[in-house]
Amino acid sequence: MLRTHFIEELNASMDGKEVTLSGWVHEVRELGKMTFLLLRDITGIVQVIGKKGAIEDSLMAQMSLPKESVVRIAGTLRANPEAKRGFEIAIREIENLNPISAKIPFEVTGKVPVEMDVRLNYRYIDLRRQQTEAIFKIESTILSSFRDMLLGRHFLEIRTPSIVAEATEGGSELFSVQYFESKAFLAQSPQLYKQLAVIGGLDRVFTITPVFRAEKSNDVYHLNEVTQMDIEMAFADHQDVISILIEAVTGIIKEVKAKNAKDLEILNVNLELPETKVVTYTEVVEAMKAKSSGIKFGDDFTREDEKMINELYGDAVVVTEYPGSVRAFYSMPNDKNPELSNSFDFIYKGMEISSGAQRIHLPELLIEAIKKKGMDPKSFDFYINAFRCGAPPHAGWSIGLERLAMKITGMDNIRECALFPRDRKRLTP
Repeated sequence: MLRTHFIEELNASMDGKEVTLSGWVHEVRELGKMTFLLLRDITGIVQVIGKKGAIEDSLMAQMSLPKESVVRIAGTLRANPEAKRGFEIAIREIENLNPISAKIPFEVTGKVPVEMDVRLNYRYIDLRRQQTEAIFKIESTILSSFRDMLLGRHFLEIRTPSIVAEATEGGSELFSVQYFESKAFLAQSPQLYKQLAVIGGLDRVFTITPVFRAEKSNDVYHLNEVTQMDIEMAFADHQDVISILIEAVTGIIKEVKAKNAKDLEILNVNLELPETKVVTYTEVVEAMKAKSSGIKFGDDFTREDEKMINELYGDAVVVTEYPGSVRAFYSMPNDKNPELSNSFDFIYKGMEISSGAQRIHLPELLIEAIKKKGMDPKSFDFYINAFRCGAPPHAGWSIGLERLAMKITGMDNIRECALFPRDRKRLTP
């Protein structure tokens, strides 16, 4: 048997119990007649001890393994108030499961600084760092919280294509692929297909999916492949889905605080549950002008603008009713002012993490909107025709997983929050 317990399942009350653990050698210290081996698995680190005279010399020698050796250790749990966890493992047996045959490229204990590019080049080693591990434990909680919340509100989980025949949001920032005899693209959004799902009668849907954008950016906020957490909701307007969005983000933060307290501590993050404010685009622009910002009505918000919104309104802000000129073609015009749209963004800690809108469900209005964006409605025949067959009013949004994780974990670079990031220069590992 390779393992009877994970490290986090052990405690001092198990004094005298025989256990088998598996993981990696984190550190080895030899002090006189004692050898201390720190064993690490996904749940934590435990001290394993060997004492000369108490065990065979051959076993003592076996404990002097290189860091990051992958091992199985059997021994007796002994309560010890002086040990960091209140107990330690008195070794009885050790097996090196795969002797190291290559140089470990950097120190995973964090004692020696290492550049991010080096860590990303050897991401399979970087994931052994407790800080990196903590980020992806938190991302797992984000995903499960998102999924559980929506399943509890009668949403169905769906899968949409990653290979499409046309841009889903307009623009030219797409990766082209050869699809047999035709040219196709990697999807930049599941937008059109989740709308087709609610038109088809699935009513409330969500998806967690990769999307691809051929933006030639080299900043800390963008990747060329990201994970979106999307919903679409029939018989709803933008106000309905804004309520769901606030509930989802708030619920995610609550879950992370409850389930990942240890991981937040490792990352030195004090995560607070913010109060979400809802303000209109017009109100925000006027408030920014009063602060001597150079923004003009009709401008989309820059990264610096989003930081100013944070300063003006707090950590969690939903900005509504953007000008239609800066939104996707399928955004429903506002009833009171057609120059505005029933669209919104969620800005969390000074960064847009989510965008959404009520969608145009009337085919003639949709054709007009496509033409206004300089696109050919014929390219969207399959999409437009669906709206001629009894399409209900509907709305939805998308959360960028990596951006939300970046803000929750306090990271300064979005690459930290992508397991194997894809940017303009990085295609491996």
